[in-house]
Amino acid sequence: MKVKNLEHIDFSMLMDCFLKAFENYFVKMPTDHEYYKDRWRMANVRFDLSYGMFDGDKLVGFIINAIDERAENLIAFNTGTGVLPEYRGQRIVNSICQYAFPELQKNGITTCRLEVIKDNVRAIKAYNSIGFKITKSYKCFSGDIEFNDEASDFELKKVDEAYFDWSSLHQHIYSWDNHINTIKRGSYSYYAILVEGKLDSYFVMQPDNDYVAQLDVIDSTIHSWNRLFTAMKSILKTIKINNVDERLNQKIDFLKKVGLKNTVDQYEMELNL
Repeated sequence: MKVKNLEHIDFSMLMDCFLKAFENYFVKMPTDHEYYKDRWRMANVRFDLSYGMFDGDKLVGFIINAIDERAENLIAFNTGTGVLPEYRGQRIVNSICQYAFPELQKNGITTCRLEVIKDNVRAIKAYNSIGFKITKSYKCFSGDIEFNDEASDFELKKVDEAYFDWSSLHQHIYSWDNHINTIKRGSYSYYAILVEGKLDSYFVMQPDNDYVAQLDVIDSTIHSWNRLFTAMKSILKTIKINNVDERLNQKIDFLKKVGLKNTVDQYEMELNL
């Protein structure tokens, strides 16, 4: 078997391996190929810096890397790792990493990053053995907004990405897929909640699936959170929010208060090259 980059792989071959590797996973994975093309484009996946293990011409394992600058560091974010069931137990991920890390270093990448579901104990142990360390804990939520403490002293305004000063909006708290560098490449809608003409809170959502990538208040007060969720409820009923940093206690408390359920917990892990 041999490790090679995925620059010239047929996309249907990659997806065939990907979906087989994620059968019976902790969460149900989408199967639409176009979904992954769009998601990986937004994440800035580089197939020339993504790698697979091949048994002859057959792809049997892979690491798909998105490459982008975050906090002045060039990061490789592992947006998908998998091995076909019949090839597990052969340290294939370890072998791919041993091949990939020097290649990533040569391309100026300083850090590798990934997310893993907390219940996936086997994967966490494997990543620990390679050298990854847990750096963040995330909580995912979904459900219907059930909110009674509604506010009326605000203006809800649909804006575009350029409306916001993103450097002041704490992008370091967001996961890779929810960071402005990623969402600005997608089809998102941006909303500002204004009080007396000043920004009080905001949220960013995908209108086709009610996924909320970012939401926050400028000043963390109960009144601001009430305005934010009142505004969101006027547009959305059912929402999904992934990867809320568990240190954001007030945000998490309000997500629960409005009726959302904690569905999955994840770790973010890093390795410095």
